Amino acid sequence: MFLYKKYDKLLITSLIGSALSLIGTVVVTLLSGGINSSFIFVFSIIILGGYMTGHFFGKIYLTIILLVTVGIYAASEYGSIPNEIPENSRDLFSFISIIFCSYLLFIVFGKHLLLTHERLQTSKSEIEEGIAEKELLLRTVHHRVKNNLQTVSSLLSLQSKNTTNVKIKELAISSQHRINSMAMIHEMLYMQDNISQIAFKPYLKELTDFLVKSANSKNLDVTVNIDMPDVNLGLDTTIPLGLLINEAVTNSLKYGFPENTTGRIDILLKENTEESQSYFLDITDDGVGFSEEINHKTTKSLGLKLMHNLGRQLRGSVSRIKTEKGTGYHIIFKDKERHLPGING
Repeated sequence: MFLYKKYDKLLITSLIGSALSLIGTVVVTLLSGGINSSFIFVFSIIILGGYMTGHFFGKIYLTIILLVTVGIYAASEYGSIPNEIPENSRDLFSFISIIFCSYLLFIVFGKHLLLTHERLQTSKSEIEEGIAEKELLLRTVHHRVKNNLQTVSSLLSLQSKNTTNVKIKELAISSQHRINSMAMIHEMLYMQDNISQIAFKPYLKELTDFLVKSANSKNLDVTVNIDMPDVNLGLDTTIPLGLLINEAVTNSLKYGFPENTTGRIDILLKENTEESQSYFLDITDDGVGFSEEINHKTTKSLGLKLMHNLGRQLRGSVSRIKTEKGTGYHIIFKDKERHLPGING
């Protein structure tokens, strides 16, 4: 307490206190029989004090004490260290030494460790409560975002019904589908336990079912076959990837299959074994297809341009697959949340 009051620094106080403890223990040990002294066990206990001061200092302190102990042993073995404790008082000295060691071990260091453990448990509980509160807030945010997106989707639906302009109707419906693909993600994040990643396969199944049902006006019988492992993707990956798949499937349903026809759309996702968290995604259909001369650079179609822009956003690429029938796209992408640094991905 005097040292701390004088220097007002805990580290300096601990270093000086540890040095004084070591010097005092050496003096008492040498005056009470050297290596045969009952007080020598204090060396083992004051090592703990060094480690409690600091890990690096604890290693230095341990090395010094070991060297001092070896020196005391050598002095006792090859020299003459008299025992200054009177013969009739040595049992009492041993008893006092044991009591003192027990006091240091259980009352001083033990109490300190118990208090530290209690503080750690309290901090852990507070952190867990804070995390639970933040998760609840994030779920609420996702729920409200989903509700807002659904409101916008409903407004677009009303707008498409109240207009006779075919182009405006198509634009409103396309925008509605894009918004719904994002709303589904926020709804899944609100419902599931993990609020940082999406189970992509169930999401894709729900998205494609919605798109196929939305094409009922053409009386199509189109089956969507999804072949992929159970992968979890981050939010920053799922949103653009969902929009990209929405564009590809919507184009297939809109242009690839005439009214009253049957067809098939295949979606295959595989992990790239040569690069961590990199994936291949193939989307193919057996519809009528379109000319290979039409691409995102030459067409005025927003869908094709959006697909290629989303591919770049996913740090990947989108390319056409040469098929005998229908249309196919090969997408390479990375899970952005696991690759890009920073809190915003």
